[in-house]
Amino acid sequence: MVAKKRILTKFMRFWKLLGPGLITGASDDDPSGIATYSQAGAAFGLSTLWTALIAFPLMASIQQMCARIGLVTSQGLTGTLKKNYPRPVLYLMLLFSFPAIIMNIGADIAGMGAVGNLLFPAIEATFFSVVFTIILLVLIVYLPYQKIASTLKYLCVVLLVYLIVPFLYEQDLTEILKATFIPTIQFNKEYIGILVGILGTTISPYLFFWQASMEVEEMKHKKKHLMVNKKIINEMKEDVDFGMSFSGLVMFFIILTTGTVLFKSGIHQIETVEQAAMALKPLAGNSAYLLFAIGVIGTGLLAIPVLSGSLSYIITETFGWEQGLDKKFHEAKAFYIVIAISLILGLSLNYIGISPIKALLYTAILYGLTAPVLIAIILHISNNKNVMGEYTNGRTANILGITAFLIMTTAALTLIYLQVTDN
Repeated sequence: MVAKKRILTKFMRFWKLLGPGLITGASDDDPSGIATYSQAGAAFGLSTLWTALIAFPLMASIQQMCARIGLVTSQGLTGTLKKNYPRPVLYLMLLFSFPAIIMNIGADIAGMGAVGNLLFPAIEATFFSVVFTIILLVLIVYLPYQKIASTLKYLCVVLLVYLIVPFLYEQDLTEILKATFIPTIQFNKEYIGILVGILGTTISPYLFFWQASMEVEEMKHKKKHLMVNKKIINEMKEDVDFGMSFSGLVMFFIILTTGTVLFKSGIHQIETVEQAAMALKPLAGNSAYLLFAIGVIGTGLLAIPVLSGSLSYIITETFGWEQGLDKKFHEAKAFYIVIAISLILGLSLNYIGISPIKALLYTAILYGLTAPVLIAIILHISNNKNVMGEYTNGRTANILGITAFLIMTTAALTLIYLQVTDN
């Protein structure tokens, strides 16, 4: 009894420690991520499983850098750039971030609308997209994000069903281990496109801004913004590592599930949400659509405030306006107006004729193409003693950061090359 109580106490202490890193990790598996991983498994079976193993340390290291920047400077990435770097660097970051984030918001809204239509076919998907946009705007404006996230993160538990489905099949363990630990690369634009998409949706630029800004908010909330020390840095690392490991685990099993169920059933190209939902049919039967819909809607409701909030932090820090998701509307009007505009712009992309699944995949690829520039900027900030003082990157952080930059740059340039030579 005493042992159980001790274990429970330790767990509750650890759960309390988790904050921005856990929310960031959960929102990383947004509808765009689900669609990208599902397409990877359907199109190429288990041959992209190795990316989960590679992506985890890379995304964890970049997110830790962003979190450390927020803790040390008490500013988001944009505020740090504005204060310490020439304006062209700030504008370059805006140029590479704004279009991708808006497209991600639009793709996630479209994905949520599509699963709404999946559950209620008589009602148009665009109706659900509009309804979800209004619900999100009301929740973001009237509720502190911490309250929203603490409720919605439990909806993301439904993603854990992907961890069960593969075990309902007789699996070749040797094949899984080989696909996990021995990278397989096909030099064609379809495979490289998926590879860029996977990297883009795991190492997503919007999460860089979110992580830094949330660490600042967290410190202000705890009234520790003048007390940064190694203990706080270590707690941040635990938080980020847990969040990123959760994200990576879900990613691995979505690819494994779709590679087992869809690829081996002859479904190699996912065009609709119905096809993506079929991956859960061995577990849930006719309820597969419901499970899939809950997962997409839950992650969308969690991720879209992160996306729109990230963009609003970028713009309001650029112009020195009041900001913060925990502030009331009258305290940070410009901040919430930017969020509203980003949601409306994202919603408007629903009417350009791209299928939700393709929009979600294109978003991931766009992130993969733009992320290297932002990673280079983050690496420079993290090694700048004038900004970071004694908390600059260590050797391991630099090796992982540079590796992320090189891998994403190589993948992006290879995709561009294959696209040009193929036309």
